[in-house]
Amino acid sequence: MRHVKPNKSSKTTTVPEPAQARRKVAVMADVAELAGVSYQTVSRVLHESPNVHGETRERVLAAIRQLDYRPNSMARALVTGRSKTLGVVSFDTTLYGPASTLFSIQQAAHDAGYAVSISSLRSINRESVLSAIEQLRDQGVDGVAVIAPLRAGVDALRHVRDDFAVVAVEAGPDASIPVAAVDQRAGAAAATRHLLSLGHKTVWHLAGPIDWKEAEERIEGWKSALDAAGARVPPLVRGDWTARSGYEAAQSLLQIEELTAVLVGNDQMALGLLRRVHEAGRKVPSDLSVVGFDDIPEAAYFTPPLTTVRQDFAELGRRCLHALLGRIAGNKDPLRVVVAPELVVRGSTAPAPSR
Repeated sequence: MRHVKPNKSSKTTTVPEPAQARRKVAVMADVAELAGVSYQTVSRVLHESPNVHGETRERVLAAIRQLDYRPNSMARALVTGRSKTLGVVSFDTTLYGPASTLFSIQQAAHDAGYAVSISSLRSINRESVLSAIEQLRDQGVDGVAVIAPLRAGVDALRHVRDDFAVVAVEAGPDASIPVAAVDQRAGAAAATRHLLSLGHKTVWHLAGPIDWKEAEERIEGWKSALDAAGARVPPLVRGDWTARSGYEAAQSLLQIEELTAVLVGNDQMALGLLRRVHEAGRKVPSDLSVVGFDDIPEAAYFTPPLTTVRQDFAELGRRCLHALLGRIAGNKDPLRVVVAPELVVRGSTAPAPSR
């Protein structure tokens, strides 16, 4: 405290010092320095990792008490053992599927009384995913959900430490940690069977990018349905999820004389394909039947309204949260929870035209 010297017309006044002058706020680096350990060791102690020697742990805890270290994100965890905050690793995208998945997890967490901290990556690779998980862990989250629809994300998950709760969303069937996913194979197979049931001799497929697990699973579902029906499997056509790529792919597809049915990997590419078919003077569905995937909100208002495969993202978020909370509680089983898709039949599919 510093005192103001009184004069004849004033009383003694005590002016409080700034909080920073009275006490330096400790940070994790201060704890590490006082305990004589690394920053990572302090983080492991705070997260109750078993991979810390007992004497080292006590030294770190003593330093925490001495410095009165209380990072805001860990305050609740130090008292209750839980921060009631979950982390989500996603990537910077406006694609409907990943964006809807992120929203569904946020909503499910909110309904369960959890806050959510999001790490949005510009690119998905092993280093970026693992670094994002560690950063969220250092913020004191109870567990992390990783939205990993790309192959690189799935590869990163094989290197996640097993002393922290992490689950994946849409990471394919071979992930090494718990996964919540929509059954992409079943959705593509149902769409293919629908077209075959209308009398189409085979179904062509405009697929998504090669590095996306969802695209590969949809290809497998399409092929399995054709094989089961004894139908020919046509050459695969690729797009990049955008309407433009659907438009461009349609230009080559329309050169195929026997083309009567197409399963498109997502609704945006289907939109581009419908535009090009219209420009070519062909009619959907009388000349060509088209099925999309995702059931975006606009799909019912395409011309014609689009038959598509609906993914229940709200249920996916709930299943992901359930798996993550189970992991936090200590369940170590490599759980895989699957959400069934739904084929929504609208006006873009019809019986095969007679030649």
